[in-house]
Amino acid sequence: MIEFQNIGKSYGGVRAVEGLNLHIELGELVVLIGPSGSGKSTALKMINRMVDHDQGRILFEGREIYSFDVRDLRRRMGYAIQSVGLFPHWTVERNIATVPHLLGWSKESISQRVTELLTLFDMAPELFRQRYPHQLSGGQQQRVGVARALAADPAVLLMDEPFGALDPVTRTALQLELKRVHQTSGKTIVLVTHDIDEALLLADRIVLMNQGQIVQVATPLELLSSPASDFVLDFVGRSDLGIKLLSLKAVEPLVRHDPAPPGSPTLPQTASLREAVAILAAQGASVLSVLNAQQQPVGSLYASDIFVSHANTPA
Repeated sequence: MIEFQNIGKSYGGVRAVEGLNLHIELGELVVLIGPSGSGKSTALKMINRMVDHDQGRILFEGREIYSFDVRDLRRRMGYAIQSVGLFPHWTVERNIATVPHLLGWSKESISQRVTELLTLFDMAPELFRQRYPHQLSGGQQQRVGVARALAADPAVLLMDEPFGALDPVTRTALQLELKRVHQTSGKTIVLVTHDIDEALLLADRIVLMNQGQIVQVATPLELLSSPASDFVLDFVGRSDLGIKLLSLKAVEPLVRHDPAPPGSPTLPQTASLREAVAILAAQGASVLSVLNAQQQPVGSLYASDIFVSHANTPA
């Protein structure tokens, strides 16, 4: 889908990105992360030529990106940023329809696509399509911004710190929304963030950068269980590594198929072990009753089983 081949970029003689080699597969959600000045945003912007590289080649769908007309290239790539940039005097519908309108879609096709996207983002079309940006909350504006980026059904969605300006509650809700949209659409997504917890939650693979170079490429579980260096270990959080690992592990494999004692606290079958530990600690309990989607008990989860399994995780 997207391939960086020995990519370099300099600003005034200072190397921002150097020797970048990376292949992003069709349908992947890849997160670029690193400290300020690591080159992650520059790498993202080189994909749609908002920034031009000065060394190496970038391939998109097997073609060198300079072989595309730049406007055509950008229309194939949705782009969502932290400052949503909605047109304040346009309705939600017209904002979402920006690129389809430029491409000459019919009114009927545009209306149908707006309905699909508002529904996808849990915004009732009959309530929101004729509203203006100032009538929306920050989270709703961000949803519309991402919907606009997806409107023309682009091959890839590029996202640069899309949730950075939001409050923690809204940010978490939109992270889960993006994860659901990715699973539903199968869209290839490349996202830049400085937040390691966001990367761990969303990514199929994480690309950790420092000083313009890739330090490690790994799945979230691989990054936590096998950090490539002290820099990686410090970046992901040496002191709470165990808690982060628990957030990536599901409850279900540890559920015993016997009922929990009466009055035991409950948690969903889809929860993470981190959520289970939080409930156990808050309730002062040693066992939880695990419920399925129909809120029926399917078994029990013991604190001792969590900690034995976690202790046996390879470091």
